[in-house]
Amino acid sequence: MLRTTLFAALAAAAVAAPALAQDGMILPGYWEVTNKVSAVVSQTKKENRCITPSEVEKFMMGPSNRHYKCNYPTRVFKNGKITLKGKCATKNGHTALLEATGSYSPTTFKMVADIDTTWSGLAISGKATTDAKRVSETCPAPAPAKAD
Repeated sequence: MLRTTLFAALAAAAVAAPALAQDGMILPGYWEVTNKVSAVVSQTKKENRCITPSEVEKFMMGPSNRHYKCNYPTRVFKNGKITLKGKCATKNGHTALLEATGSYSPTTFKMVADIDTTWSGLAISGKATTDAKRVSETCPAPAPAKAD
């Protein structure tokens, strides 16, 4: 279960937050994001996210958090097309190779990544897809805090 969760986290993050667009960026606003990971087990996660102007670059910069770091020697965002090739590694050294292609516009984003890794000597391959669209220019107001 840990292997599947780690693979899913690496895969989803690798496609959910792409590299900085060289000829444009997504627009801030309220976005509907669907991540699908198909490997040993398939998972689909759908969420609505508020992306503020200050978060646009972070959303588009690629995954990196306390669990893993990704490096993309090939990182091309041009004319609405995406090409990424690289590797993600966990703190303990487990790595996954990624090759992703896709498209983007100010209000849409789609990427499909092929992921290859090994675990205990076994080759594991999978596919991760992110499909996102801007559903509103503005984000909903935060829910009021509940009083005790």
